[in-house]
Amino acid sequence: MNITSQIKQPIFNEMELFEKKFHESMTSKVALLNRITYYIVNRKGKQMRPMFVFLTAKMVSSGIVNERTYRGSSVIELIHTATLVHDDVVDDSNRRRGFFSINALWKNKIAVLVGDYLLSKGLLLSIDNGDFDLLRIISVAVREMSEGELLQIEKARRLDITEDIYYEIIRKKTATLIAACCALGAKSVIEDEVQVENMRKFGELIGMAFQIKDDLFDYSEEAIGKPTGIDIKEQKMTLPLIHVLNTCTPQEKKWLINSIKNHNKDKKRVKEVIAFVKDHNGLAYAENKMVEFQQEALSLLEHYPDSEFKNSLILMVNYVIERKK
Repeated sequence: MNITSQIKQPIFNEMELFEKKFHESMTSKVALLNRITYYIVNRKGKQMRPMFVFLTAKMVSSGIVNERTYRGSSVIELIHTATLVHDDVVDDSNRRRGFFSINALWKNKIAVLVGDYLLSKGLLLSIDNGDFDLLRIISVAVREMSEGELLQIEKARRLDITEDIYYEIIRKKTATLIAACCALGAKSVIEDEVQVENMRKFGELIGMAFQIKDDLFDYSEEAIGKPTGIDIKEQKMTLPLIHVLNTCTPQEKKWLINSIKNHNKDKKRVKEVIAFVKDHNGLAYAENKMVEFQQEALSLLEHYPDSEFKNSLILMVNYVIERKK
């Protein structure tokens, strides 16, 4: 049994029912929209977000989920899917998880409109059922994701990212959505605000570790057999690079910044930057930080009684930093 199936085991029935409800939540009277949403549903990924919602809900409530939990999962997935559809337009990307993106098949105008439609369906699903507490959690995440993306774009132009700003970017860009999943899972079944905040923090810490792991893939050879350097080509400032920029000599810093700004399309130069970051402890430093976030996340689960749901969440946290792609 692979790791995702193992994690999913205690919520297998909930995930089956969720897929049905999620598909229903997308339906429209417009045939074109239904064709596109059918395409989206059939090329789903690992569905980590709904898994976080259900596992968190079941862990804090000794195994209970309700209709609010299902609606919350659907809203998160609708809004997440909307952001992915829009991201592909922004990035001019033709592929998503090995499939053609919506904009590649139906052009940008339709892709933007589909993204808007999914977003509104998500909001209405909460409003129509009076889930205003859940909608608040999700709306904060959407706001922060937009801020995180724009902050990254602003800083990439100047290449002046400190480690603190980097954490702020990844907290908003990546971690906030996983934090919302965990807070929402807890909030759908219990009223205890302390526990809801505890779960939000748990999700945020996993999200931070997840993003640092993604940054490390740019330098590691395990994912596709060779380092890609894509982040360097796109002038994205990631933790290994930021650490090295802050600890090398002024002369080396000048060379690094010049390489990233003016030679990021030169394969030989990008390789040299990757080698320099490795030799100057950039990867080791980032790995240590990633493990710190992971350990802090695990510590937040300690006071919950042992259960298959808690075990799956622990598996999930470990999978985040051990995954190979």
